[in-house]
Amino acid sequence: MVEKTSYCITYEFQFESGNIKKFNITLDPETITLVPKGSDPKPDWTKLEFHQCSCCTLEKELNPFCPIAVNIAEIVEEFKNEISSDQCTVICKTPERTYMKKATVQEGLFSIFGIVMATSNCPVMNFFKPMARFHLPFSTVEETIFRSSSIYLLRQYFEYKKGLIPDLELTKLDQHYEKVQKVNSGILDRTGHIAKKDADKNAIVILNALAQMLSFEISDNLNSLEYLFQK
Repeated sequence: MVEKTSYCITYEFQFESGNIKKFNITLDPETITLVPKGSDPKPDWTKLEFHQCSCCTLEKELNPFCPIAVNIAEIVEEFKNEISSDQCTVICKTPERTYMKKATVQEGLFSIFGIVMATSNCPVMNFFKPMARFHLPFSTVEETIFRSSSIYLLRQYFEYKKGLIPDLELTKLDQHYEKVQKVNSGILDRTGHIAKKDADKNAIVILNALAQMLSFEISDNLNSLEYLFQK
């Protein structure tokens, strides 16, 4: 049996000034969970009870810190003085390929926040681990809708194989995205007390807007994608 190795993703932000910000993300190959970098002192705003998400099921006795906040802390601190509309070149390297895009800071942050939040062992965001394993940086709204709904339906196939009733109406997916919006709002409250400029905040706003769009598309029976399957 071939031993699975860690799945590593690197994000690099290159600014016109010559400044470079680089972040390494390492995922456990079995659990698709982000591997912690170390035990440095954690900022107070990462404590679980600091603007805890309204849908959070964690208890401070067992989880004194918010897992997402801990993992995005480095990124938030690095970009707290950046303006969302500033231009940069963002490079994302995965084991399979390299992606590069000239983008605004908020576009790059939206992408890296997405992968980190999905793999931080938040009870709500764990749902996105399969999609995180096949990370697609800088995804458009249509790509996100397609990937999210496709992966959910694949999940339902495996539920069917277990003898369970598959959710082909996507009812539970819609319900889950309602919780995701609450998590995004909670993280936005946290970072709003740290970030001096708007790059961090706007990246999370984009994530939340995507969650809202996905809920709308589900309620509209994914009609925007139906044209892809016409004969």
